[in-house]
Amino acid sequence: MQRYFVNEQFDENEQLEIVGEIAKHISKVMRMQIGDEIIVVTNDKAFISEIIEIEAAVVVRNTGREIPSPEMPIKVDIACGLPKGDKLELIAQKATELGMHSLIPFAAERSIVKWDDKKGEKKTERLQKIAQEAAEQSHRTYVPQICQPISFKELLKLISKYDAVFIADEEDAKQLQRTKFADKLKKVYDNKSESILCIFGPEGGISRQESASLLQAGAETMSLGPRILRAETAPLYALSAISYEFE
Repeated sequence: MQRYFVNEQFDENEQLEIVGEIAKHISKVMRMQIGDEIIVVTNDKAFISEIIEIEAAVVVRNTGREIPSPEMPIKVDIACGLPKGDKLELIAQKATELGMHSLIPFAAERSIVKWDDKKGEKKTERLQKIAQEAAEQSHRTYVPQICQPISFKELLKLISKYDAVFIADEEDAKQLQRTKFADKLKKVYDNKSESILCIFGPEGGISRQESASLLQAGAETMSLGPRILRAETAPLYALSAISYEFE
């Protein structure tokens, strides 16, 4: 059953009018008819809805059948040092499927890519569209927010807003003795935390100075095993581990 995220709300008669690209997709691409059912996601809730009118707009009626939310019981934000190529697109797509709450790109010391402010808005819009399509595909009820890139100093200021903050430091993977990420997540679970921020560097990882600043601000390292993971792989590994612990 097709799933669509809409900004509108059902009215007092439990009806909702869908316009724009979504309406075109329903009527022209999917060629749906009156009586067909779709899943409408509004205000972070998903409802099975029946199409009762297809004209310039598509009007649906809420059948009253709400679909249980598949969202993680804890909000997990991913902060990534700007990587090369289309890696940010891959992270946005796959991390959405794995339950990410929001994606926060930041200008890291070792980031080779420099964000172009002129083209940045369009790129963010594309990333947001990728996240929405991934949310629809994975049957989520929430579309992760893709933030505009921030500076490292701005990232440091965000740390105090989270219950737990972890950084992926490749130097930690080289240690013979490491505290398992699973053990740290158990503490987060036992403390009934509501939010986690996971920070990842670009190609080359987090610099020594950045790591020291993050640790001083209250973050702690997370061990993602003895192997060095790529910039686009590490966030997906961490999300999978968090999902295993909390879900």
